[in-house]
Amino acid sequence: MTDAISPLSPTPSSSNSVVANSPARVLIASLIGTTIEFFDFYVYATAAVLVFPKLFFPASDPTSATLQSFATFSIAFFARPIGAMIFGHFGDRVGRKATLVAALMTMGLSTVVIGLLPGYESIGVLAPILLALCRLGQGLGLGGEWGGAVLLATENAPEGKRSWYAMFPQLGAPIGFILSAGLFLILRETMSDADFLSYGWRVPFLLSLLLVGVGLYVRLKITETPEFRRAIEKEERVSVPIVVIFRSHFRSLVLGTIIAVATFVLFYLMTAFTLSWGTRAPGNGPLPLGLGYSQGQFLVVQLVGVVFFGLTIPISGLLSDRYSRRLILGLTTVGILIFGLFYSSLLTAGLAGAFACSIIGLALMGFTYGPIGAALSAPFPTAVRYTGASMTFNLGGIVGASLAPYIATWLATNYGLGYVGYYLAGAAALSLVGILLSGNEEI
Repeated sequence: MTDAISPLSPTPSSSNSVVANSPARVLIASLIGTTIEFFDFYVYATAAVLVFPKLFFPASDPTSATLQSFATFSIAFFARPIGAMIFGHFGDRVGRKATLVAALMTMGLSTVVIGLLPGYESIGVLAPILLALCRLGQGLGLGGEWGGAVLLATENAPEGKRSWYAMFPQLGAPIGFILSAGLFLILRETMSDADFLSYGWRVPFLLSLLLVGVGLYVRLKITETPEFRRAIEKEERVSVPIVVIFRSHFRSLVLGTIIAVATFVLFYLMTAFTLSWGTRAPGNGPLPLGLGYSQGQFLVVQLVGVVFFGLTIPISGLLSDRYSRRLILGLTTVGILIFGLFYSSLLTAGLAGAFACSIIGLALMGFTYGPIGAALSAPFPTAVRYTGASMTFNLGGIVGASLAPYIATWLATNYGLGYVGYYLAGAAALSLVGILLSGNEEI
């Protein structure tokens, strides 16, 4: 197979000189990378609830320790736009393939180092500082990963199947979550609390090294996308893509960010916050401080919900190609708004209610997450698409997800769980406004 275009040879004579990627290779390469990236990301999210408050912030009371842990969780979201600019620049200048490899290594190595960190009792305040730095590395890597994986899929997609192809990297989210939560569930059920806190929690982080090796092998086998090769031939590349984005595509950047807010708020409420709240003891104050489920019980609840998340992603991809991404995103956003109004009632209605809450919430997540990749990349031309799509997605992460578990914990602690649902409904209303304001613009 012919190698991908080298940055040292920017003007090949013909795009036909490079063997095309097969559909299977494209979809596997886009899926395997995001699976690994999201596995790494969710491993941290789960540990931020189950482990880090005790291991890295032991001097605080349980609520404060959880809030501090969620604060380190948010660091990655603020790092992601920086990663989007850095990796997006090279993705639009050098190529999708090399940039995707670099993003994967950045994310994976940061995750492995977390698994080697000593706790607060060993090195004091340096422990949470190092944890925060590793989280920064995770955010930088994920900031460059998502956009490249989506472009790898969409820029190889045949006519009329752009949403279907863009759906495949999105499947990495539920698969990565299932691997992460399933591994944590096995560890919690087979180890004592002392062993789990001592060394068991490190296993998922260290296993990331093997997954990264698989991802690198697959991605090094692909060639550059046809659309990027044509951009090279036509000399369409720009010197500084982010400048072009702000100068010529700022409206698309803002609207895409707003449209993505509900997606992010929904997912991180349904995973990080709901796991934290579901496994906390209720307490004796005027407001309940948790639901009191065991960690094993609630991880099962979430795993069942994530199965529905994975099932609805391909359905939404097919529907988006058949009808339109705008219609599917609009209807799903209305569904998220309505779900927010019933979130508290479902979650507190016993174990059956918790399952229903998880299934409905994460099924809605699949319907919004499936078309969002194609929708956020569509408004940007090839020469700046890596940067534009990555920036939009990751700015949506800052607004919608970075502080979502923190805000939700604060609202539930001070005003009650119902206000968490109102928060979700408000995010959905904001995204619906973004969809409506996009007018005739392609999404």
